[in-house]
Amino acid sequence: MDLTPLCACRLFQDLPEEFLRQEILPRGTLRAFEKQAVLLSPGDQVDWFAVLLRGRVQITQLFSDGTSSLMDALGPAYVLGADLACTRSRRAPYFAIAVTAAQLLQIPAALVLEPGVLPEPERQLLSRRLLTLLADGNLRKHYRLAILSQRGIRDRVLVYLTMQAERRGTSRFQVPFSREEMAAFLCVNRSALSHELSRMEAEGLIAFRKQEFILLPAGARRSTWSLPE
Repeated sequence: MDLTPLCACRLFQDLPEEFLRQEILPRGTLRAFEKQAVLLSPGDQVDWFAVLLRGRVQITQLFSDGTSSLMDALGPAYVLGADLACTRSRRAPYFAIAVTAAQLLQIPAALVLEPGVLPEPERQLLSRRLLTLLADGNLRKHYRLAILSQRGIRDRVLVYLTMQAERRGTSRFQVPFSREEMAAFLCVNRSALSHELSRMEAEGLIAFRKQEFILLPAGARRSTWSLPE
């Protein structure tokens, strides 16, 4: 098995490959999903977390009127389910859907949360990293609320792009979303978003091509936050 996505995962970064092969892989379960497969549904009990090895997964909230809201999009090396496995109920409130064919390494949460299986120094290291992942995820939710508190499409776009620029330390960057995903994340109509992006480019606020953006000085919205990884 190629360990590259596992080694790139923030939870397992810098751990020796021998440790991953001997202690993690034998206790994990490889799972493969076809495109559009549902990995999680509201109410599912989750006592595991999984590292995405291949493909893309969307975290989506669906509402009774048929509308939906994209909460996050995960790529290789991202962790799925950690936010659920560490709650009291361990039940999912959202859908996780494979946007492409996907492969996961599913790992029992007890492996990290409970002593006695892994060597204690490594288990405590993983526990601390898991806590950091959860804290960063909580901050991302806070920043999304800050974005959605903006009334107009342009304001939402500029706040979002400013956050991305500040996170990367450069005005030129790639966003992790397709145009459709970006519209769903910002809770706006896709056509309206595309139209507004074109207007903003014509007015010298931004430049863009597909997922690559340049935030020009006239468009930057000064902020005091930094979006976590």
